[in-house]
Amino acid sequence: MKKSFAVAGFILVVSLSAFAQTPAKVPDKPAAAAPAFATPGTDQILNRYVEAIGGRDAWKKLTSRVSTGTIDIPTMQLSGTVEFHEKAPNRFLRVVVLNGAIYRQGFDGTVAWTDDPSDGLRTELGAEAEDTRFDSDFYHPLDLRKLYLKFAVLGIEKINEHDAYVLEASRAGADADRIYFDAKTGLALRLLSRRSTSEGISTYQVDLEDYRDVDGIQLPFTVHQSIAEPSFTIKFTEVHHNVELDDSQFSKPAAQ
Repeated sequence: MKKSFAVAGFILVVSLSAFAQTPAKVPDKPAAAAPAFATPGTDQILNRYVEAIGGRDAWKKLTSRVSTGTIDIPTMQLSGTVEFHEKAPNRFLRVVVLNGAIYRQGFDGTVAWTDDPSDGLRTELGAEAEDTRFDSDFYHPLDLRKLYLKFAVLGIEKINEHDAYVLEASRAGADADRIYFDAKTGLALRLLSRRSTSEGISTYQVDLEDYRDVDGIQLPFTVHQSIAEPSFTIKFTEVHHNVELDDSQFSKPAAQ
């Protein structure tokens, strides 16, 4: 079975898009009835979100991040490790190791690339590369108004035991994302999105859990994908900021 992967980053999000998947339909509207309090507007939701994750000043003190953890894919009986390197303004390197096989994706600010045992080393092109560029912003949570063209508040939906405001976020040349913000804490709970991959359009749902304070900002230490098969869970064990990262590590490696 083919096992390449692509990475999409809202905060820290991974989509193993080339594993076997089943199509998923983005719901037309929130299913749950709204509670008895008024739904805030877009600016209120986004402003509260930035405040909830630590505020703009705290985020701007950070220029790089190294995150390590584990990944578990129960239905395929696979487990392994993840290591993510990120550097402002828009560089990243993701490395996933599953049963000894290494899958990498990088973006050096200009070129997006992947390297995996099935497809080998390749450059992302077209819509796939544009999605990677979109997701590469180190300050993505602060820059939502810059990254998206327009927003619409769709209402309130229940995410597990939490009431969540549903914000539809649209950008040029792509289907709208849906971001679910906890009505109580302001934190992002879920991202529902469609992304271009080497094998077509993939729809996925990512749930963000176990937020913790790291150097004055809030980050989710558990990331779970559950809308398409196979489901997987990433649990971060360590996150370090302002690590010295050379730009060369994000560049596409030379072909062997």
